[in-house]
Amino acid sequence: REDLWVREGKILNPEKLFFDEKGSADVQLDCKDSIIAPGFIDVQINGGFGVDFSLATDDFKSGIDLVSQKILSHGVTSFCPTLVTSPPSVYHQVLPQISVRNGGAHGAGILGAHLEGPFISKEKKGAHPEHCLRTFEAGAFQDLLATYGSLDCVQIVTLAPEMRRSSEVIQELTKRGICVSLGHSVANLSQAEEAVQHGATFITHLFNAMLPFHHRDPGIVGLLKPPCPSGLAFAVFSVIIHTPLQPLWAPWSNGSLVLVTDAIAGMGLAPGRHTLGQQVVEIDGLNTYIAGTKTLSGSVATMDTCVRHFQEATGCSVETALEAASLHPAQLLGIEHKKGTLNYDSDADFLMLNDNLYVQATYIAGEEVWRQDASGM
Repeated sequence: REDLWVREGKILNPEKLFFDEKGSADVQLDCKDSIIAPGFIDVQINGGFGVDFSLATDDFKSGIDLVSQKILSHGVTSFCPTLVTSPPSVYHQVLPQISVRNGGAHGAGILGAHLEGPFISKEKKGAHPEHCLRTFEAGAFQDLLATYGSLDCVQIVTLAPEMRRSSEVIQELTKRGICVSLGHSVANLSQAEEAVQHGATFITHLFNAMLPFHHRDPGIVGLLKPPCPSGLAFAVFSVIIHTPLQPLWAPWSNGSLVLVTDAIAGMGLAPGRHTLGQQVVEIDGLNTYIAGTKTLSGSVATMDTCVRHFQEATGCSVETALEAASLHPAQLLGIEHKKGTLNYDSDADFLMLNDNLYVQATYIAGEEVWRQDASGM
């Protein structure tokens, strides 16, 4: 029930304006009882609208521009384009074409790439092509550098912590400010704990592509036993076929749970066959499978759909649902001082939503970059 003050792309503490500058607002906007929330941050999105970030194409830059523009209507103001397990040649071609940039009318901001694989478990590869999987056994961190080619634009790396010499790699990545996530793994609890001790702070799509919780050894899932390691977060798909949500949000709603879309190229398109890197996938509702199988391979859910479904499925508060898509991913990436909140001096990336959490307008740096028109489009 308050005013939100914005100046020069930042959320303003109006006290100085009132008392020192004796000023007032140049422009006033009636939000008509909308909910004002921080812009959503998607840290795992493989593509959308026909664009696959794991395919090296001549028009890759135009593809990533298209996705960044389209997701504004779903409330996403920043994202991490995600590459699934691919041949080294794909990383060498694609990663130099991804650059960290601010958002605006051209589209959502890019925070850096999320590299999911190829240093993952063969047993829990999921939709990742087995022939592209790699290990650290020969040169550890040098193997990773040779595979990716460059880490200049990389924000997150998902790897399996049970792989030999993974601790060396985790330490080297965290030294460079890169978030290490555990996933596609058969790690036991001891191996997972060791990875956290060396700097891992995230779990990629909890419960999916990892050992199930077992009373003798709970595996990676066991990291979430109270007390949860400080700073550890986990991602969930907010579509019910992937993970039952009700048991998750209450124990770990204090900042650990991060909503991701894990969206593929088919997001925003009609059902049919699409790609996920080297694989052909089929859309079934909001879920996707490797063609001809029941192996899950991402989703086609948008972030606003994820937020609504999470709130409905768990009965959590609106604030909790919104924070899982804004504050929590910002905390994961260490950018909560500028994104993911409506605090003074934060970037003025925010949304207007109705009471049912449908996006009405999207703002980046205080500028309107998308608004639902009268026809509802």
